[in-house]
Amino acid sequence: MPSTTPDLRGYVELAVSGGFPQPALLLTGARRRAWFESYIGDLLTHDIEQVEEPKTRRRDPQRLRRYFEAYALNSGGLAEHKKIYDAAQVTKTTAVAYEQLLTQLHVVEQVPAWASNRLQRLVHAPKRYLTDAALLAGALRLDSNGVLRDGDLLGRVLETFVAAQLRPEVALSECTPRLHHLRTEGGNHEIDLIAELGGDRLIAIEVKADAAPNARDARQLAWLRDELGDRFITGVLFHTGPRSYRLGERIVAAPISTLWG
Repeated sequence: MPSTTPDLRGYVELAVSGGFPQPALLLTGARRRAWFESYIGDLLTHDIEQVEEPKTRRRDPQRLRRYFEAYALNSGGLAEHKKIYDAAQVTKTTAVAYEQLLTQLHVVEQVPAWASNRLQRLVHAPKRYLTDAALLAGALRLDSNGVLRDGDLLGRVLETFVAAQLRPEVALSECTPRLHHLRTEGGNHEIDLIAELGGDRLIAIEVKADAAPNARDARQLAWLRDELGDRFITGVLFHTGPRSYRLGERIVAAPISTLWG
C-alpha cells in the first residue's frame, strides 16, 4: 500500500490492482487486464473442478461465466439472488450450486443481515461481495477510467475494496467481531457494514466516494446511534479525502487509508 494518502483515482487504482502480488506489483494497463482475464478463465474452468464433485460436473462454462459477471456487477449490493441468476439466464438450482463452488474457492462471500429486537422491519437477505475488487473489474473488463465514469459502479468497487481490507482485520481481532449489513424494508435506512462485537456492541461503517463528507452524509450512522444508544460504540464514514475529523457524537470521518495506516 502507498505511504501517502491516495485521492479518489488512487483508491480506484488500488482497487483494480487487487491483492494478487503479480498484477498489483508488476503489471499495469493492458498487461494487468490480460492477467486477470487469464486468471478468471482458469478460475472458472480448472480451479472450480478441484472443488466440484465429479458426479456433478455438468457445468456450462458460458453460463458460469455469465453468472460470475452478474455477481460481480452486484458486488456490494443488495440485489436478490434471483436478479443475479435471471441476468445470467440460469436456474435457481444452478445458481445455488455455482455460488457454493465460488464460495469454496474464496472468491465470493455473503455478509449476513444484522438482526435486532430493537429495530423492526429489517431486510433479512445477505449482501454479496467478490472478495477482491480487482476480480470485479476483471470480470467486467474495466480499468480505473471505466470505474470512475460510472457512479453506481464506483460505489460498489470502493465498498468491495473496503470490505476486502476489513476481512483480515476482523480475522486478527482479539474480540472476534462478525460482519453484517443493515437495511430496513423500503430502503429508508441502510448501513453498509456493521462489525458486531461482544456484549451486543457494534461499530457501524459507511463508505463514500467523497473527499470531504459532511454530517448529512453520516445521517444513517446518526440514525443507528440514536436507535441503539450505548450499544453503538462508534460510526466510521470511510472516504477518499486526506483528513480524519468528527462528524457528530461517536461518529468520525476517516480516509480509507487508515485501514492500513
